[in-house]
Amino acid sequence: MPSPFQGRPPNIDGNLQLREPQREAYRHLAEFAEEITDEREVGVVLPVGCGKSGTIAITPFAFRSGRTLVVAPNVAIAQQLYRDVDPSNDGHFYSMRGIIDGQPYPEPVEIRGTTVNRADLDESEIVVTNIQQLQGAENRWLQSLPAYFFDLILFDEGHHNVAATWTALKQKFSAAKIVNFSATPLRADGQLMAGRILYSYPIAAAIRAGYVKRLKAVVLNPRTLSYVRNEDGQEIEVSLDEVRQLGEDDADFRRSIVTSAETLSTIVDASIRELDRLRSQSGDLTLKIIASALNFQHCHQIVEAYRARGRRADYVHSREDGEANRRVMQRLENDQLDVIVQVRKLGEGFDHQKLAVAAVFSLFGNLSPFVQFVGRIMRVIDQNAPDSPRNRGVVVFHAGANVARRWEDFQRYSQADQEFFDQLLPMEGLDFAAADEIEIEPVPREGGEGLEVRAQTGLQLQEIPLLEDQAAIEALRTLRERGYTPDQVRDAMQELQPVPVTRQRQRQAARSELDAQITTMTGRILAERGVNPEGRTLDRARRGLSNFVVLICHRP
Repeated sequence: MPSPFQGRPPNIDGNLQLREPQREAYRHLAEFAEEITDEREVGVVLPVGCGKSGTIAITPFAFRSGRTLVVAPNVAIAQQLYRDVDPSNDGHFYSMRGIIDGQPYPEPVEIRGTTVNRADLDESEIVVTNIQQLQGAENRWLQSLPAYFFDLILFDEGHHNVAATWTALKQKFSAAKIVNFSATPLRADGQLMAGRILYSYPIAAAIRAGYVKRLKAVVLNPRTLSYVRNEDGQEIEVSLDEVRQLGEDDADFRRSIVTSAETLSTIVDASIRELDRLRSQSGDLTLKIIASALNFQHCHQIVEAYRARGRRADYVHSREDGEANRRVMQRLENDQLDVIVQVRKLGEGFDHQKLAVAAVFSLFGNLSPFVQFVGRIMRVIDQNAPDSPRNRGVVVFHAGANVARRWEDFQRYSQADQEFFDQLLPMEGLDFAAADEIEIEPVPREGGEGLEVRAQTGLQLQEIPLLEDQAAIEALRTLRERGYTPDQVRDAMQELQPVPVTRQRQRQAARSELDAQITTMTGRILAERGVNPEGRTLDRARRGLSNFVVLICHRP
């Protein structure tokens, strides 16, 4: 019998239970499927929150597929995609959105560990898995399944698909058509997603429709900034234009912007101000900040700065064990945190709608990882309500941190979104020279290296709304016609006032951070020496203390 993808006409066109980008993407895919062409691979770009998972679920109908393989980059995304096509799930996409009326539904199978066998796959019409399940030359599925087993392969987060593992998978099932889905067509290393972009839905349109939050940028522009070159000990004061130029040219300067206490504090203060404003305007005290750090030590530095200001802050990091990260994430879900700090940990597949402020403390190699990070605050709280005060997001960064400049690859797929991010980050003279988001392990510096930021004056909050505000443009035009210079207008803006930090809170935050570092170091020392932290081998006095407690508190 033909699969439901072949024998059951889906309710797509005119189905108002589907979002506009889902219907439009389906139409483009169906037209492509009808073409007589040798073109095998195409892409669909949908911003976060625009229904990418649902679009993947309906795509096999467009191709009248006999058996489809859906591949995700990690387990969390694969599990969500499987829930969408699993008819035993209450949120089954085909029934919930009125795609087809009643059974038979497409038969789904999830490749997960050793729980699935070949007979399951033979009976299936849509197979969902994560790429790790199909890795390696000895992989049993790549060895046992024939090349014609799938006639369609759908890659979620398809910007990964230029990697070797994904390429091997495409070569194995060489008869299958391929559709790549992503919120951004660029990998972190700048490589463009494979295949022609068949359809792209602009972020600006998604904001107007209420699918994603309305964003703005807050750029911290010091009128002047003082720093010390360690090579000669001379303190130098530079203007804002020079700050931006140094951000482009000097890697040490960029790192100092996001790690020096003086400038780090301004990013912390500005993000808190924005969070407090959003909470006040929306009445929702569960809105939160997400911060991007450079590395493990930087996570601690940022957490300490927020805690010193009375905010509940914590971090997740790959160097922490899974249970520690799980506890932090549970606190986030329970609204017991104001700030979550991370280093490339909360990426694809992570969704927490209450994240409203993105504080940029890290350095990005190109636009793609920056878009992925900003995407964490883009999911709306109130659906299809573009004017809801809870559907607002703010990106905070320092003018000297060299956040973004080059857009050439981005222009290759969507001029509309090129303009969107130009509005979010309009500064000239900012450079991304590296090829990846940079995680830097700090090393001690000798006298001739690096610099130290000492002070900055006249710090301005430059707010940049992402959608055009005609009234504001007219106001600026009036000021220009009356002879006011840009510098005079900027100087008239309210300067950022630091969030007060009491000595007690500062001491408590530092003490808390010291305890965390001692705990982490103790666990690391025991692990490096193969000592069980719960054992008793170090308790020579036989006091009933674990090895962990002995090392952290006592002499053995």
